[in-house]
Amino acid sequence: MGDMLIDTDAFEKARRARDPRFDGRFFVGVKTTGIYCRPVCPVKMPRAGNVVFFLSAAAASDAGFRPCLRCRPESSPGTPAWNGTSTTVARALRMISAGALDDGTLSVLCSRLGVSTRHLNRLFARHLGVAPGTIAQTRRLQFAKKLIDETSLSMTDIALSSGYGSVRRFNDHFRSTYGRAPGALRKQGPPEEDGALQFTLRYRAPFDFKGLISFLALRAIPGVETVCGNTYSRTIWVAEKPARLSVTDASEGSVLCRVSLANAGPMIGIAEGVRRLFDLDAVPGEIESGLSQDPQMAHLVGQNPGLRLPGAWDAFEMAIRAIVGQQISVQGATTVMGWLVSRFGQATSAGRLFPRAEDLAGLDPDDLPMPGTRARAIRELARIVANGGIDFEATPDEVRAQLVAIRGIGPWTAQYIAMRSMSDPDAFLDGDLVLQRMASRHLGVSGVQALRSRAELWRPWRAYACMHLWRQAAA
Repeated sequence: MGDMLIDTDAFEKARRARDPRFDGRFFVGVKTTGIYCRPVCPVKMPRAGNVVFFLSAAAASDAGFRPCLRCRPESSPGTPAWNGTSTTVARALRMISAGALDDGTLSVLCSRLGVSTRHLNRLFARHLGVAPGTIAQTRRLQFAKKLIDETSLSMTDIALSSGYGSVRRFNDHFRSTYGRAPGALRKQGPPEEDGALQFTLRYRAPFDFKGLISFLALRAIPGVETVCGNTYSRTIWVAEKPARLSVTDASEGSVLCRVSLANAGPMIGIAEGVRRLFDLDAVPGEIESGLSQDPQMAHLVGQNPGLRLPGAWDAFEMAIRAIVGQQISVQGATTVMGWLVSRFGQATSAGRLFPRAEDLAGLDPDDLPMPGTRARAIRELARIVANGGIDFEATPDEVRAQLVAIRGIGPWTAQYIAMRSMSDPDAFLDGDLVLQRMASRHLGVSGVQALRSRAELWRPWRAYACMHLWRQAAA
């Protein structure tokens, strides 16, 4: 376990209570069976002396335990932000979630991080008790098991959709973990509707899905995104082919994802994208407890339990949105984004695709319906991104510094991009006029300096505090 600290007493209490708030936050290895379970597993409760706790499914697997076929650890809510890890480990985990070790090597990942392979392995052992490669392998295997249970895809398509480079690697990994072939665990999967692939992703209750989808609906890019009832839909790229994604709250702690595409593609990346966009890995109890240390903020938090931090499907798309939205209304920014898509986006049978950086790098700023400084900032950002000059997998502070170096992008825009594109829970837009007005009205805080000082009470959840204050303005 390295230097990791595991609160054994707290985990034992949660296990005995089968407390759903801890689902996905730790896993229980049963020494007498060699199986690891979720803390909510319905099987007969093992004795305390026969269990050992792990902070991740990868750590349990690395210790030689097999996943439980009853509670299905792959179906637990995602692992929350790795509190207490180093900045390098947190960045590495984001890159692994984005597939850095699916089609790349550990040495390439370390090169991007600016550390040696030995040092990264040492950091992972200290903070997570498991190697980077094991994290990536467990992630692939868990998603493959989900597709086996929830779809009728062939095993070949499941292997490729889960990030495995070959069917042989998939079969070998599956046999070594479950002791049997993948097909041996398959029950009859549900038929895909209209040729669409569908799967579920779990979250921790409470979840203010209505509030989140309302936020996305107001900002939906015409031609790319739509919100109808409680379903969010958009066009996406899947293996360089257009597809249509829709996400619906399926209740009972999960969202239903449907992907309409011609052929099976890397679905695991789509699942990670949905998790970021809908903030599915959040731990609402922990966030709300932290913000409630401020009594006046606690009142606002109580009005909107389960509030989530809206993410972004694509970092470049969100960066453009943030620039366009400077000093104009949400509706005005949405109109301009629709114009950009109609002018530069690619029309497909799945809907229009948002233009890539390469599509906007050569535009004439005078053609854009906005002030010149803003238009030139869009072109400059597109050029830099197209040339690989900004790494959105870097730390939020590094990305913000790169962004504000572009003329026309100020601190507000950079913070908003970090909040939405990078899911930075502590991003704080203290210069936002609406935020200042709501803080004055509901918290009795006047002035930017006073707001910054008050916000120290909200760390590391200042971005969620922003959302609560903005919700008051929307109300």
